[in-house]
Amino acid sequence: MNIKLLIDAGEMKPGPAIAQQLGPIGINMGKVISKVNESTKDFKGMKVPVELNIDEKTKDFKIRTFLPPTSELLKKELNLEKGSAEHKKTKVGNASIEDIIKITKIKFPDMLQKEFKSAVKSILGTCASIGIFVENEEPNTLASKIKNGKFEKEIDKKLTETSPEKREKLTSFFEKIKKLQEEEIAREKAEAEEAEKAKVEAAETEGKEVEPGGEKAEAPAVEPEVKEEKSGEESEKK
Repeated sequence: MNIKLLIDAGEMKPGPAIAQQLGPIGINMGKVISKVNESTKDFKGMKVPVELNIDEKTKDFKIRTFLPPTSELLKKELNLEKGSAEHKKTKVGNASIEDIIKITKIKFPDMLQKEFKSAVKSILGTCASIGIFVENEEPNTLASKIKNGKFEKEIDKKLTETSPEKREKLTSFFEKIKKLQEEEIAREKAEAEEAEKAKVEAAETEGKEVEPGGEKAEAPAVEPEVKEEKSGEESEKK
């Protein structure tokens, strides 16, 4: 029996989902959790895929731990709580090429790409999807430049250390981007509030033309002027 899980590395806890699967076959859940946490502790702070291979007859089990998803590794490397829900509009970080090479080295054994440079470009694709700049650029733009030889030396040597000076420059660039994003969010919020205010005022203005009963007041009907016809006798007198 195989059970696939996505757990918080080193912090798996008892829960109904795992209890429903292990309980009926008599597996000690506490023992499973302890071993899973031990095998994933090096990835603490990340989501990690885990597979339990259980022998239902002997009650023995084996744990297979997979590498965390690329997005989790990126967030961990850049100290990000989460990626961007609107990656084209809002950015959450600015990585160095060395950061990307470091993560590529971790993931490369499990990746489909056979060439390391192709694997680097794949990691850049994940950066794009969760709103991370790389070397002050859009990841997809940088991937095209890498294809044409940019960062050839760093990739060939698999450099993974970012100098403090470079990190400071990357951080400074992103702080400016972050400020612009915050200003844009504030502007959009103000515009939305103005639009809502105008909508309420329009509704109130329209409401003044409405009677308490809910129907618009109509102007009083004007009776047509009726001229009295004089009798034939009166006409003859004249």
